[in-house]
Amino acid sequence: MNSVLAKGIFVGGLTGLLFGFDTAVIAGATHGLSVTFGLTPAALGWTVSSALWGTLAGALLAGYPGDRYGARNCLRVIAGMYLLSALGSFAAPTLGLFIAARVLGGLAIGASTVLAPTYLAEIAPADRRGAMVGTFQLNIVLGILVAYLSNYLIGLSALGAEGWRWKFVAAVVPAALLGAQLFTIPNSPRWLAVRGRRAEAAGVLGRIGVSDVAAELASYGRAHGTGSGALRRLSWRRHARPMLLAIGVAAFNQLSGINAILYYLDDIFRAAGFGRVSAAGQAVIIGATNLLFTLLALAVIDRFGRRSLLRVGSLGLIVSLAATAYIELSGTHQGWLLWMLVLFIASFAFSQGAVIWVYISEIFPTEVRARGQGLGASTHWFMDALIATLFPVAAAYSKGLPFVFFAAAMVAQLVVVTLFFPETRRVRLEDMESALERP
Repeated sequence: MNSVLAKGIFVGGLTGLLFGFDTAVIAGATHGLSVTFGLTPAALGWTVSSALWGTLAGALLAGYPGDRYGARNCLRVIAGMYLLSALGSFAAPTLGLFIAARVLGGLAIGASTVLAPTYLAEIAPADRRGAMVGTFQLNIVLGILVAYLSNYLIGLSALGAEGWRWKFVAAVVPAALLGAQLFTIPNSPRWLAVRGRRAEAAGVLGRIGVSDVAAELASYGRAHGTGSGALRRLSWRRHARPMLLAIGVAAFNQLSGINAILYYLDDIFRAAGFGRVSAAGQAVIIGATNLLFTLLALAVIDRFGRRSLLRVGSLGLIVSLAATAYIELSGTHQGWLLWMLVLFIASFAFSQGAVIWVYISEIFPTEVRARGQGLGASTHWFMDALIATLFPVAAAYSKGLPFVFFAAAMVAQLVVVTLFFPETRRVRLEDMESALERP
């Protein structure tokens, strides 16, 4: 792979590592937060989900500056936000300041889910786009695994009631690295061309190894016009199909229960009778499974396609969620809980986890891609925040009820994907609009 392209993929993916770490680290801090600040289950739900409402705002707000100023340029600001959030979460003396730091991190995560996949999709060749954009998800699950592993090790260190604070500070190093590396990669050539900066676009195309720069620039012109620099609107009239697809894939991603399970994983194991350190150890196994099956999915996503992975994964999600609901409701067969959650995370990583950011990033035209990505990402984070807020309350009422709901949602996903989702593998971004109209 061309070295400039490889660095762009690496840096775009590194954003995902911070996203994954910040998403999962809270799972190991819920008990400490409850003790330190005297939280009820409802208050804990709001504290955990506070970052998610920031994430929703970040996803909603990032699309316009991403289309106007470029994804790479905006990501430089995001790296600073990750750094400040990590330090603030570590040092916060009050619950209010802790929540403020988490909201700032949430803004960074939400913007990352818009800007990083947009950048990756626009620099990747069509035949390898699934795997290259998928490095964002690979780094997310790597960040989740790092968070679970650091939570486990810090839990063994006997740091006392305030030990949970140290779990957040580990994000400082990758945040600083991301900020530095973002000054070493080029802007997206597609974004430059759409903004009328065709000479710069040609230079970037040459740097990332495109053999026929003139033909590539000509294809941008056929798809997006002359590149006057004017910012077009994301319109229901013009973009209804990709908008519906983005909303659908993002909503089903969270209706699987993935982030609720990641946030409250220690609590789910403890509810089934596992001790605190044991629960943290089980979480490391879950994180490793997530990484392994994400790697497997990225190896085949450009061969078998996005739609096929979603359908296969739905079956595993239905079985694992139904079995988890039975274990929690009956209070029996607790020894199977780890294996059912392993099956759940493997099925998710192989399907929704690998597909969501790839699919949303490739179905919108370049001139509105960041705002289209923002629509899908904000749907994802709204559902995430809603489910994370309600999960502790529903689980306090009935430990198995949330899993019954998630299993039913995955049945619906299987039906909707089979009937309505088109395949997008190996389709050039400039040809995507016509590809979406095919049966």
